[in-house]
Amino acid sequence: MKIGIIGATGKSGKLITEEALHRGHEVTAIVRSPEKVDNKDVDIVKKDIFDIKTEDIKDFDVVINAYNSPQGEEHLHIDSHRVLINAFRGTDTRLIVVGGAGSLYVDEDQTTHLYDTPDFPDFVYPLASSMGKALDELKQTKDVKWTHLSPAAVFDPEGKRTGSYQKGKENVITNKAGESYISYADYAIAILDESENPEHIEERFTVVGEKE
Repeated sequence: MKIGIIGATGKSGKLITEEALHRGHEVTAIVRSPEKVDNKDVDIVKKDIFDIKTEDIKDFDVVINAYNSPQGEEHLHIDSHRVLINAFRGTDTRLIVVGGAGSLYVDEDQTTHLYDTPDFPDFVYPLASSMGKALDELKQTKDVKWTHLSPAAVFDPEGKRTGSYQKGKENVITNKAGESYISYADYAIAILDESENPEHIEERFTVVGEKE
């Protein structure tokens, strides 16, 4: 497949890029700073996410959005989603979004988000709530083949690649140890599995994994 990765130089973007290359896909990094792409097997398109148009994405089978807004400018996460919705609307290209855990629900009635709970870190709230609002806009969008993947509450950049994970949908789920945990590496596996075998078109889902 032809896969574009927005934010391919970020922590999650790098591992998603590596996983896609490992599986033999034709991968293009869509980035503002091409000099930060250190993998020679990747094609590069220099493009700010806010400048992306339909012509930039229409030839890809899948575009994975791993963009993360800067601290203090969390509203840009919502703005960037609006740009992508306009670019993807009416195309056959799938949009897969690297989401956050904060917008997952913690109750069966789905009235309380994780970011609404008392122990949720204050410094994470602006980004988590912005990601939640961006997801809400996706859910109200027609004519875009989108998928949103929320990681577990503990999203570990240094965690091991176990090669397995469990899936849920709108609620926080836990592993065998009772923890909401996923490594970046196992999350990347889940992203590529969904890219290759679509099961969550116009849906959000979540994944959890084991530490060992």
